[in-house]
Amino acid sequence: MELAGGELVTAHVPNTGSMATCWTEGARVQLSHSDAPHRKLAWTLERVDMGSGWVGVHTGRANPVMAEGIVASRIPTLAGYRQLRREVSFAPAGQPRGRLDIGLGDGPAPDALVEVKNVTLLDDERLRFPDAVSLRGRKHLDLLLAAVREGRRGVVLFAVNRPEGTRFGPAWAFDPGYAERLAQVAAAGVEILAVRIRHTADGMEVGDAVAVDLER
Repeated sequence: MELAGGELVTAHVPNTGSMATCWTEGARVQLSHSDAPHRKLAWTLERVDMGSGWVGVHTGRANPVMAEGIVASRIPTLAGYRQLRREVSFAPAGQPRGRLDIGLGDGPAPDALVEVKNVTLLDDERLRFPDAVSLRGRKHLDLLLAAVREGRRGVVLFAVNRPEGTRFGPAWAFDPGYAERLAQVAAAGVEILAVRIRHTADGMEVGDAVAVDLER
């Protein structure tokens, strides 16, 4: 990648997906820099501008933004909880132990387990997830369904990390198994939310909800 002064650098890309529709040669990018001695690469790819504004490709950034938004009551259906924990271990009966991104408690509704997914895939006007086969994502759906069956709320929070697109849906073409499982757990009570991340000059924040459509 080329810095403003013309220097070419190699940057770490913290994204395990295909990055389809959010990467092209010559696109403007934003990098972060670290002097930490243990790092192999000092630069990290954070955002890409595909022509309509920043696309957040660093998957690790979505979780803290969504957690901050929940605490600030920016996501109405998750507002009112007085306890928020990160990286919650969950071992439902008959299933392997897993880890979910957020646990909510002491609120106006049953305790909730929330898994956050970073969404960058754009298909015309529809935003989709995942952009590659995600067996781990299917395991998260199974954990959330188990939480619902135990009397908790199970929530998939799709963090829409680009400015384009008017509705969210699963990526049937990339991972039909995930798409089918998402529809199944939604019918069984797992809540599906999509919320856009708004990019500012020097940060990210929770924006508006995006309509959800699980059909093909």
